[in-house]
Amino acid sequence: MKRYRHLGWIVALAVALMVVFGATSYAAAPEQKNLILATTTSTQDTGLLDELLPIFEKQTGYFVKTIAVGSGQAMTMGQKGEADVLLVHSPDAEKKFMTEGFGVNRMLVMHNDFIIIGPASDPAGIKGVKSAVEAFKKIAAAGALFMSRGDNSGTHSKEKGVWKAAGINPEGQKFYQQTGLGMGQTLAVAAEKKAYTLADRGTYLALQKNLGLPILAQGDAILLNIYHVIQVNPAKWPKVNAVGAKAFADFMVAKKTQAFIKTFGVKKYGSPLFFPDAGKKDAELGL
Repeated sequence: MKRYRHLGWIVALAVALMVVFGATSYAAAPEQKNLILATTTSTQDTGLLDELLPIFEKQTGYFVKTIAVGSGQAMTMGQKGEADVLLVHSPDAEKKFMTEGFGVNRMLVMHNDFIIIGPASDPAGIKGVKSAVEAFKKIAAAGALFMSRGDNSGTHSKEKGVWKAAGINPEGQKFYQQTGLGMGQTLAVAAEKKAYTLADRGTYLALQKNLGLPILAQGDAILLNIYHVIQVNPAKWPKVNAVGAKAFADFMVAKKTQAFIKTFGVKKYGSPLFFPDAGKKDAELGL
């Protein structure tokens, strides 16, 4: 009888130790482990998510399914409740998304910029032009081939904004072709056809070795490229993984993640592919 009491005491002690030392790990285990992230092709093509997601998954226990599409498509997924969290770079569309109640807790994550690249021969003569609008005008005037993503992405939206500012509607014009593809694939098509295109700097730097397309125009304030993380509103779609979405959003703006973003790409490309912005206000970046 005493032996059984002794065994019972050992079991009770073991359970107590598990409660004391294992409480954190048990509490941290997510109930719904799968998390759907709809994001832009640029965060995928640059390799940033390849580095960050394993860290997030290890820290939290979530398994992230990444769907890399244009920002417009990512937000459409959010509107349908087909994603839990978004990482996008189309500010005007994002504001509309939030106003219509599809998203919550939109937070600034990082930025880089867009650049205009093209063939080294530069038939439109845009090299060194400071104004993106002026560069687009020269491309149109020369009838020089321009490849557009044409996919309602953040990059496509920015490109359309520059054409609009230039007072030009390129749709249907011979020099203007749309790929309907992501950034990396559009860069490959532009390289093959020796065409001009608008690209985010991060994806360009990651792929430039195989392109043969130099940067011809850059630095205009209109070309700023800003990324936000947005949680899909669980009030609209109760089945979304709201807890996981918040965990991912918090991870993206955490100090360690922001420090990683600050140095990502420096060793390989000589400069960072993105610049961290967590904690800043949109107004500080001119939005």
